[in-house]
Amino acid sequence: MAGKGTPATALLVKKKVAHELHSYEHDPRHESYGAEAAEILGLDAERVFKTLVAEVDGKLVVGVVPITGQLDLKALAAAVGGKRGRMADAGAAQRATGYVLGGISPLGHRSRLPVVIDATVERFDSVFCSAGRRGLEVELAPAELIRLAAATVADIRA
Repeated sequence: MAGKGTPATALLVKKKVAHELHSYEHDPRHESYGAEAAEILGLDAERVFKTLVAEVDGKLVVGVVPITGQLDLKALAAAVGGKRGRMADAGAAQRATGYVLGGISPLGHRSRLPVVIDATVERFDSVFCSAGRRGLEVELAPAELIRLAAATVADIRA
């Protein structure tokens, strides 16, 4: 792997999970990190997942949904047994995960956070998500993503 690894890539290597890294030159003017990855890497956008940090009843929770959809905060809250969800403060999300916005991976967080992945993840043989840095995506089997993230799978796509 070229460049410095990330906590996400270190976890994948440590757990001996089959994966493939895909890097590209991130353009800071691009509006959407996920859409940029799909366009540049020539990927089916339904297979590219974005990682969003929300706050459910005062606790941070990670929601992972396809870039073609939005995060349903009410469904995310229900998936973790909560009542109310809202997007987390950017600073809190970055501190808890150890990643910068646009590079937040569902794997290798600084703090242990509940992760909920949208059920559409199970439609594919492999999916893409951030490997922990802008311009770096990881491709892996959905079952491995779910296992490594200790994730709950639920319908959280709006």
